[in-house]
Parts: sequence; C-alpha cells; structure tokens
Amino acid sequence: MPHSNPARSMFIGEYRHTFDAKNRISLPAKFRKELGASVIVTRGLDHCLYVYPKAAWKKEAAKIAIHSTGGAAGRGLSRLLLAGATEADVDSAGRILIPDYLKTFAGLAVKSVIAGVSDRVEVWDERAWETYTKNIERDADAFAEKLVDTSSR
Repeated sequence: MPHSNPARSMFIGEYRHTFDAKNRISLPAKFRKELGASVIVTRGLDHCLYVYPKAAWKKEAAKIAIHSTGGAAGRGLSRLLLAGATEADVDSAGRILIPDYLKTFAGLAVKSVIAGVSDRVEVWDERAWETYTKNIERDADAFAEKLVDTSSR
C-alpha cells in the first residue's frame, strides 16, 4: 500500500503573501497538504524563518541536538534553532500565526515571500528576499565553481 512520507517533502517555488492584522500568513495552497495541520516555525539562517512539517522537524531537530553540547558554534546554532521553535496550527484558511519574536527576528513587515527549499519552507521579508536573490543571481556562477571544487576533493 503506497503511503506519503512527510519527512521527504519537496517544496519548491516562491509565493508572495501578506500578513493580516493578527500576524497570520497564508501558506501556499500547493504546500498545505505536505505541511499538514500543524507545523514547526523557527528562526532560520540569513534572517528568514524556517517552516517544517512535524515529521521533518523531528529529524532536523535530532541532527541539530547532536551539536548542542559541543563547541560554542554548535551550542549557539542549537539554541537559535531549537529554543526559537514553536508549533503553529494551520487554520481552515491555510494560515499560521507567527509570534512577534519570530517576526522581529526575520524583519517581517506586511509583504513576505514564502519559498520552498526542498524539505522546508522559508518565510522572508519581501525586500530582504529581493536583495538576497539578486546577490545570489549575481554570484551563482562563482558559487557553482566553489561547490564543484569542494565536491571533487
């Protein structure tokens, strides 16, 4: 019998959404089924938020926790991602509530971009996303060269 494996979700694409007056944002319809009825939202890297399906989060949290008692970098990253995490229920309109501390961390105003990044979804301030993607687009060839260099060692 075939079954869905939410830990192997594949989120792709970028969507523009706005926050409502109650700090809720709609998740893209294409992501809702794979995300499920409840998601984990946490601080991400590059000042965005990461949104995980619960099963994928459990695996990610276990990988992060391995470093929680090691060096300062591992402890810091563990604290950033694990202590900052919160569970958010997806309402009947496909919205999740983003707590103020997470909105502040990511510099989220009204207009945001929700981007699918493989096993997670990221929430970005629209202007920050535009700046970030312009820089990545400009430097993409150099990044590709670095990845080729490190993978062939």
